[in-house]
Amino acid sequence: MDTTSASLLERLRQPAQEDAWRRFVTLYTPLLYHWARAVHLSEQEASDLVQDVLTLLVKKLPEFSYDQQKSFRGWLRTVTLNKWRENQRQRRLPLDRNECERLDEIPAAAASTFEEKEYRQYLVQRALKLMQVEFQPATWKACWECVVGGRPAAEIASELGISTNAVYLAKSRVLRRLHQALQGLLD
Repeated sequence: MDTTSASLLERLRQPAQEDAWRRFVTLYTPLLYHWARAVHLSEQEASDLVQDVLTLLVKKLPEFSYDQQKSFRGWLRTVTLNKWRENQRQRRLPLDRNECERLDEIPAAAASTFEEKEYRQYLVQRALKLMQVEFQPATWKACWECVVGGRPAAEIASELGISTNAVYLAKSRVLRRLHQALQGLLD
């Protein structure tokens, strides 16, 4: 699975990359929604803002040049903030200075309100769910039981009718793929 690594962002620059867009939306919608709710938007307003941001990203990301020295989430937060302000102006609603300040503080608040640990766990879970289909069930189960279940490789091998070496190979393949999937995402 590509994530917001340079490879996913590169795929988003190309036409007709539905799978890349689907992965991007799956990974980032909860974060965008969290930011929208952080300024006390209702559920519907937050959903609308997320939709507006995603629509804007369809236009912006094909031209976006990712600088790996900078935070992609920081850029994405700025896009979200600007879209929220634009929506407020279009609706002719006064910008509440407290709400603006709250949204401006989101990158710092991300470490406390949308815990960095929680964010990382979410991304790992989403990556695992999306990449599970890339592996044979026995390969996936061997890795899962070894890594998550903490079970001995010999026990897993016996249960699955494969060699102990096959369990270690399965674990290595899945973890290597997970590492690739998360590369550049946890900036």
